[in-house]
Amino acid sequence: MIETSEVFRGIISGERRRSHSDVADRAMRIAGGLSRLGIREGDSVCILMRNEIAFVEVTHGVMQLGAYAVPVNWHFKRPEIEYIVADSRAQVLIGHADLLHQLEHDAPYDIILGVATPPELVAAYKIDPALLAMPRFARDFETWIADQPSRGALAAAQPTTMIYTSGTTGRPKGVRRVPPTGEQAVGLEHVRTVVYGPGARALVPGPLYHSAPNFFGIWFSRRGGALVLMPRFEPEELLRLIGAEKIDTILMVPTMFVRLMQLPESIRMNYDISSLRHVIHGAAPCPPEVKRAMIEWFGPIIHEFYGSTEAGAVTFASSLDWLAKPGTVGRPLRHVELRVIGVQGQVLPAGEIGEIYSRSACHPRFTYHNRSEKLVEMDQDGFIASGDLGFIDAHGYLFLCDRMNNVVISGGVNIYPAEIEAALHMLQGVHDCAVFGIPDAEFGEALMAVVEPQPGAMLNVLDMREKLKTVLADYKVPKQIEIRTSLPREDSGKIFKRRLRDPYWEKLGRKI
Repeated sequence: MIETSEVFRGIISGERRRSHSDVADRAMRIAGGLSRLGIREGDSVCILMRNEIAFVEVTHGVMQLGAYAVPVNWHFKRPEIEYIVADSRAQVLIGHADLLHQLEHDAPYDIILGVATPPELVAAYKIDPALLAMPRFARDFETWIADQPSRGALAAAQPTTMIYTSGTTGRPKGVRRVPPTGEQAVGLEHVRTVVYGPGARALVPGPLYHSAPNFFGIWFSRRGGALVLMPRFEPEELLRLIGAEKIDTILMVPTMFVRLMQLPESIRMNYDISSLRHVIHGAAPCPPEVKRAMIEWFGPIIHEFYGSTEAGAVTFASSLDWLAKPGTVGRPLRHVELRVIGVQGQVLPAGEIGEIYSRSACHPRFTYHNRSEKLVEMDQDGFIASGDLGFIDAHGYLFLCDRMNNVVISGGVNIYPAEIEAALHMLQGVHDCAVFGIPDAEFGEALMAVVEPQPGAMLNVLDMREKLKTVLADYKVPKQIEIRTSLPREDSGKIFKRRLRDPYWEKLGRKI
């Protein structure tokens, strides 16, 4: 007999439910099987999967070995996937069957395990039935796991997931964090409990390959309550799930708020959301009018955090904080120190704008996997540069003003213009180009590309877009492409990108 949603404890994905004990048993079998395949402490295992129960099980199994689970953005095309697998030095790739078909049997992977794509994903993404068959070069995951021994002993130190992030160079880098010390773990657990509360029934509508949803989902899967994974965010379905599963905690991004507010009021008011206690958001600036409307609808339960994959969460703002200080991303968490640094490297006083640096007493240190060069600016006291400009007011509240680089955040997803620009340069007839973010009512920012053709070349926007889709994930393909005979340049010859970008933002009176 299946337990009702009111009492069920475990992980829920579509119509499927798996208890915590079953998840734990399967994770131990995955650990045992990976150990047989030669995975040891410090190794990497890549996960090419959409949101579902097996994603969580595989992550826990990898962590039990002291190895690093490496989520791969499932939107990626083959060259992008191969880069992550090669750079992480993964010996095993575990992926959904439909996502594996783009890989060939002679691809540079040691071992590929194929997970049958579950029905909730097939329905949500309207996946072609022809892609559901297991690729001949992949071993069936369920057959494999059934034959594996259960690994009893856990690794002494279990690392967190290795998330790939990127800077203005456009090449993703794996953030590999050392397992926390005992004191750090206690500090982090205190913060998590204060922010999220114990025994939550949590909902994850965002993709688990992203840093915050991954941390949120993996951590909550061990809390003893319920973790509900949305195969794909859909605003009315989110409202239905809140009532049906008595959800009390959700992690969201501002784009989701925008789409919820776009629902007719008659639909929004038709659902019971009284179980909600915590709605946490981050990853991108939230338009003030949208946040105010969400607080009026959901109540003062909407909380905001600011941070990064490298630094973790560094500030926190409750609804009351934000209403008192509109636009703030909050004050530092108790284990965090902030500095605002000026152009001469000096610490700036309250109210002055500079680059935001942070240092956490309990967040474990990190390295960029497979990188020896210095890639994150850090001062002599161990404060990490954010790349964001902002100021701290007289009461200790942080406000963001702009980003120091050109990273575009669309729907909470970081997109790196240098990567798209490199792909554009490979197209025949392109002399030069600039990619940047422009305002978008739904996603916060959308990609814009301005392309300068080679002398005499005739470029077609639709043709360029189709060619980009063969090498880039669809969300990286610019929403708008404009062809100009020349681009504004600095004296050095470098494209003056701000002259292209700023006019779009000046109309709104903001820069991000």
